[in-house]
Amino acid sequence: MLTKTTKRLDRSKAIASATRTLEAEQAALAALAEVLDNGLAEPFAQAVETIAGIPGRVIVTGVGKSGHIGSKIAATLASTGTPAYFVHPAEANHGDLGMITRDDAIVALSWSGESPELKGIVAYARRFSIPIIAITSGLSSALAREASVVLMLPKVTEACPHGLAPTTSTLLQLVIGDALAVALLEARGFTADHFRTFHPGGQLGANLTHIGDIMRRGDDIPIVPPGTKMPDAVMTLSKKRVGCVCVVDGDGRLAGIITDGDLARNLHRNLAELVVDDIMTRAPKTVRPDMLASQAMALLNQHAISALVVTEDDRPVGIVHFHDLLRIGVA
Repeated sequence: MLTKTTKRLDRSKAIASATRTLEAEQAALAALAEVLDNGLAEPFAQAVETIAGIPGRVIVTGVGKSGHIGSKIAATLASTGTPAYFVHPAEANHGDLGMITRDDAIVALSWSGESPELKGIVAYARRFSIPIIAITSGLSSALAREASVVLMLPKVTEACPHGLAPTTSTLLQLVIGDALAVALLEARGFTADHFRTFHPGGQLGANLTHIGDIMRRGDDIPIVPPGTKMPDAVMTLSKKRVGCVCVVDGDGRLAGIITDGDLARNLHRNLAELVVDDIMTRAPKTVRPDMLASQAMALLNQHAISALVVTEDDRPVGIVHFHDLLRIGVA
């Protein structure tokens, strides 16, 4: 039984260990990229075509560390437009095979390709002609022999100094799973709007929100006509509390904007004698209602401004303040 060591940690050795791990895993990724150009390309394309062509779902399965990676792959597929879920092979042997239909495809992960727990799910797939996509490094393994498509991963050295703990091997499984998900995403024309549908919560959902969903509208937009005296414009700015006033001409088009910054830069002048036309910015930053909230925040940060006018056909239809973005969780 291992006991907790009281020996002082040698930091230099820990850093050297981390470096060796990174180097081992970088070498593994380079090996995977090489085989993708030399032998893996055709089965990878077949795997994408197989999954894209089924009317059902992708069933991902694996045991041990391969199972943990499989769960992540299933989640990534599902969140990027390819319906998928993970079925544990042991549970499959005790009734969960009923979750798999003839319209599905199975992605089975096993580094050796000899995991005995997969026998039941493989036999079930063969019985009902359900395609199996194997992710393995076992060229002549039982799983490879039974699979419809084999994604043969290169034999690599584990980062574990004993060559036992799955490290580089699980990294390659994860990467090939990501590659499948992204290829399918692109093949299906999966857009940011689709992504938002599957990610409504948290910061990700906030970043994928459209400006049109959160912008201030109607009477909440601070608007004054050209020729408005500055004291009246300042009153509007203060009342609406978005840090700016839109100057809109008789046709309803945006002629300019006055911000808190414009006021500060003109304090040396007698504002009571001026009209909005004298100090307004005539080419303000504007956005469309379909811009993503994350893009709007980036624009605010880039130009060091606090609000954006939302326009359609040069006419203001809304305004968004950085507080509106922070409120929904955009960072």
